Amino acid sequence: MPDPLALALTPQIGPRRLQQALSTDLSTEAVADELGPEIAVAYAKTLKDGMANKEREQAAKLGLRLIGLWEDGYPEELRHLDSPPMVLYLKGELPPSERNIGIVGTRKASPWALAWTHKVALELAEAGIGIISGLALGIDAASHKGALEGGGYTLGVLGSAMDRFYPSQNRSLAERMNVLSEFPLGTPPQPGLFPRRNRIVAAFSKAVLVVEAGEKSGSLITAKFAAELGRDVLAVPGRPGDTFSLGSNRLIQDGAGLVLNTEDILNALGVLAPKKQALQLEGSEAQVYRALLELPEALPDDLAQSTGLSTGEILSVLMMLELKGMVQSSAGRYSPV
Repeated sequence: MPDPLALALTPQIGPRRLQQALSTDLSTEAVADELGPEIAVAYAKTLKDGMANKEREQAAKLGLRLIGLWEDGYPEELRHLDSPPMVLYLKGELPPSERNIGIVGTRKASPWALAWTHKVALELAEAGIGIISGLALGIDAASHKGALEGGGYTLGVLGSAMDRFYPSQNRSLAERMNVLSEFPLGTPPQPGLFPRRNRIVAAFSKAVLVVEAGEKSGSLITAKFAAELGRDVLAVPGRPGDTFSLGSNRLIQDGAGLVLNTEDILNALGVLAPKKQALQLEGSEAQVYRALLELPEALPDDLAQSTGLSTGEILSVLMMLELKGMVQSSAGRYSPV
């Protein structure tokens, strides 16, 4: 019996050929007329081997939903791509609205960037913004965790099959959230698959935010896809000369929106920032916190020089700010949260 999933799983079939064949009754004869006898023979073998039913059965065991390009429930954001995924393997739900932002960046993120991303993703989630990312280590994971803590929607898009999860360190995180892949079960992670993942992140997002990206970061591929799709590209500035910020700084030079906080992102998305009670700081606490905003990842001696306070006073103030949840430390350096 003709089966569009079997055709999608047939070697040599890509999105364009699949769409071409979907205009027929999907019989082997019709596929031969439309795509040639060689592909029709391969399709007939896929049907005979029952590959589509095996794929459905294995997906069901994994708790996955399959959504084909031929189905009404296929997301329009992806249908209009030049090369749309033929089949989506979904755990959980697709983005419930268009109020989503893609957040991407380096896997080897600095403590400051991880804390900033987590905080911003949490606040965006509280404002009703969905977070889309790639479930990689570093910035991706921080954005997903922040969204979950904020009680919001988050989707991780994989560069491998759902049963070949990568990276394994984020498996427990993935179990708590929505996850999507376009790759048939059994497909291992491969370098060439991650750019394809990135186009899905961009397509589902109203804007893409890049945090700490080097000159050759895969995050820049996501930003490129976003620009080509007419999405806004945003970036967090880094220190000049910082290897992990050269890419994001270059994006800003090329016209990306400069982002310093959650409000900047909400403004770019056209969303009114929710009002909340700000924590008031006074005296030396306010002075030190302002200095930290100018000198992220600062040593106590740096802050002493900047504020004129003694190192002992600085350490005392930093301890109080940590207790209030406004500062975090790593390897003796302090950053605002």
